[in-house]
Amino acid sequence: ELAGLLVREIGKPVAWAEAEVDRLALTFEFAADLLSAPSGTVHPLDLDPRGDGHVGRVERFPIGPLLAIVPYNWPFNLAAHKLAPAFAAGNPVILKPARQAALSTLTLAELVLEAGPVEGALQAVACPPDVAERAATDLRVGMVSFTGSPAVGWRLKELAARKRVSLELGGDAAAVVMDDADLDWAVRRIVAGGYGYAGQVCIAVQRVLATRCVYEELRERLIRATRNCPFGDPARWETVCGPLIDETSARKVEEWIQEAVDGGARLLCGGRREGATVEPTLLEGVPPGCRLAQEEVFGPVLTLRPVEDADEAIRAVNASRYGIHVGVFTRDLAIAERFFREAEVGGVVVGDYPTLRFDNMPYGGVKQSGFGREGVAYAYEEMTELKALVVRAL
Repeated sequence: ELAGLLVREIGKPVAWAEAEVDRLALTFEFAADLLSAPSGTVHPLDLDPRGDGHVGRVERFPIGPLLAIVPYNWPFNLAAHKLAPAFAAGNPVILKPARQAALSTLTLAELVLEAGPVEGALQAVACPPDVAERAATDLRVGMVSFTGSPAVGWRLKELAARKRVSLELGGDAAAVVMDDADLDWAVRRIVAGGYGYAGQVCIAVQRVLATRCVYEELRERLIRATRNCPFGDPARWETVCGPLIDETSARKVEEWIQEAVDGGARLLCGGRREGATVEPTLLEGVPPGCRLAQEEVFGPVLTLRPVEDADEAIRAVNASRYGIHVGVFTRDLAIAERFFREAEVGGVVVGDYPTLRFDNMPYGGVKQSGFGREGVAYAYEEMTELKALVVRAL
């Protein structure tokens, strides 16, 4: 029933919708585990002569009411990533859903309230942006947790400069394919990560960087896989690429593709639009000055580029103004370690696509992709304040 709601309201392909519902439940389970963890830590103080006869304890306390603003693309699980750790920490939540997915997020809020939380633990309000901005600046709100576009997120940060703000914003994630990669696996995962759910994921694959040794073969395989990628009706189980959230968004993607082609990019396949649906699209030679090379497209578009080696690949990854995840297809642990040490991102995925996220791992970006971390235990830390207790032996 919940998966069907996602299909109907936001056009999420049914396989993706069912996966989101599964993750929703798991996210709350991770938060429940926090409640059984020790509530504080004891610190020995006797290394300092002044600490003789003293003991220290540190514990986390709720930061206060949380304003949680969630986007349309994951209206269940991204809401859960704010609600679950906030409740575990003891914070009440004001939840603002996205206009395009209000029914889904409000349905989740109803389910949470039916489960019987403490009175006042949750208020879900479908309100216009100006009301949310006023809430963000209200002194009674202890923290703002926002997932969405960079433009809105950074404005909220400016408005709420004197309180804690966590921003999970956009990205143009790269998949790097090295000489030793399993190309069959890499192609399957790149197609899934770039075209799945029409690319409406902040860690969707947008850039494909391949070493020259494998570039031509990867290019041909990606062309075939793109042409064969099932798109259209999100209610069909086999559909990978459904519609975008609305026709306006689809027209934007179409315009960006055309801008790149007009600037000299080669359209290898796809590029057509019908209503809110854009065909899976593969380009190469995208000029650096166009929007596809500089911004998050949030659509089913992959750009392909050759690189000489890991050095050039890392430079290309770091040239982006965004930085959430990078995926590196290699069997070489030394190369994997280099990306982990040198890539300017919040997370490195080795042997898989950058679209992979585990809900108990820290998740977030650097640079224009925001700051702060989600992932239940890490969000819990963001949503709490440390308090120290020192007691002299009585």
